[in-house]
Amino acid sequence: LAGSLQATRALMVASILLGLVGMFVAVTGMKCMKCMEDDQVKKMRMAVFGGVIFIISGLAALVATSWYGNRVARAFYDPFTPVNTRFEFGSALFIGWAASSLAILGGSFLCCSCPRRETSYPPTRGYPKNASSTGKDYV
Repeated sequence: LAGSLQATRALMVASILLGLVGMFVAVTGMKCMKCMEDDQVKKMRMAVFGGVIFIISGLAALVATSWYGNRVARAFYDPFTPVNTRFEFGSALFIGWAASSLAILGGSFLCCSCPRRETSYPPTRGYPKNASSTGKDYV
């Protein structure tokens, strides 16, 4: 096989493996899981880390699919390619593009669940109570 075809296969396999790792990391960071429930900040960071892995996985799949699509388009418009050996975009390319965009979108949503930084405002003070001048409390 051609070197570019082997590289696209390797990128897709890496994308699938990264997607599996990202899924396991993101599941541990979900609020409904009992794992790491004592520290919510670490739990949210695990979800964000899973989102980053999903984005990297989606980018690897997008690069592989687009690279192969570019190869198909160049071969299609090449005048030296025989007509009976020309390929067109198939459903696998469209599924690859859709899957990579969904992986990037899902990873972005997970990254948006980043814990907000705690703001340290000065403690609030209550209003002072007015002392009654007569010394009697009326109801």
